[in-house]
Amino acid sequence: MITPTVEAVLFAAAKPLTPAELSKHLGVSKEVIKEAVEEIRKLRNVEDSGIHMLEHDGKFQLVSNPALKEDVSKFLKKEASGPLTRPSLETLTIIAYRGPITKPEIETIRGVNCSLILRNLLIRGYILETEDRQRLQPVYSLSVDFVRKLGLSKIDELPDYESFINNEKINELLAGGADQENV
Repeated sequence: MITPTVEAVLFAAAKPLTPAELSKHLGVSKEVIKEAVEEIRKLRNVEDSGIHMLEHDGKFQLVSNPALKEDVSKFLKKEASGPLTRPSLETLTIIAYRGPITKPEIETIRGVNCSLILRNLLIRGYILETEDRQRLQPVYSLSVDFVRKLGLSKIDELPDYESFINNEKINELLAGGADQENV
């Protein structure tokens, strides 16, 4: 049954995906994806569900129930204003010293999934996500506002910036991750 898989991928992606992207990733036809999305919509887009299926511009995304927006908004404000966790600080440091950097590259360095951390850093306005046409995926870099909050006039003023941006061990690690992605 593909429906739970489509739902899990949409949840994990935390961004809108097209039927073509889902079809390619899951190895099934777009028609099967559209049927699965419709099943998810019927299951989730009900009053007593905290999760809804959103469709916009031909893309699908799992989102919170619009009826619960005040509770979700309160939570997000609290989450975005609290102290950063150690994993968030590690991820932010990687982006600061190695950005622009892709999510798989961050995960190669950290060794764990960073989807929720990246979302939190984006919500806080600490990082930016932009499409990299060469890498064909989003890349992350520090936001101008965050660089300003650090009291820097440019990113290479970070302590030991040159030693981290050109670190051979990190370069080898990332090159190894790229080789595995191409297999």
